[in-house]
Amino acid sequence: MSEKMEAVATSEAPAALGAYSQAVKVNGFVFVSGQLGIDPATGELAGETAGEQAAQALKNIKHILDTAGTGIEHVVRATIYLKNVEDFKEVDARYAEVFIGSVKPARVAFGNNMIPKGALVEIDAIAVL
Repeated sequence: MSEKMEAVATSEAPAALGAYSQAVKVNGFVFVSGQLGIDPATGELAGETAGEQAAQALKNIKHILDTAGTGIEHVVRATIYLKNVEDFKEVDARYAEVFIGSVKPARVAFGNNMIPKGALVEIDAIAVL
């Protein structure tokens, strides 16, 4: 059995840069598209460092999940795309500030990626409702 897919959108996160949804709800999950560290108020990257951009990307994910009716604490899987793998420690520190529960999400992180808008990091997530 499958439920109808539902797009999730909020003005508290940047609008999609292409032909995709900020997130999609289906079958008890929310699939959040990759989020850059874009400040939705300005449309610009929120800082010059990977850590600053990661913090904003995680805020964007939180706002999208809140709109979907769940929360950041319900993330079960995340993927971190880094332009420079050397930024891993800095990004991981920001990630650890957000995911403070006893069960951390499963995660993949890899570097040497070309990310849109010249960003240094992009993060996507899957959460349960």
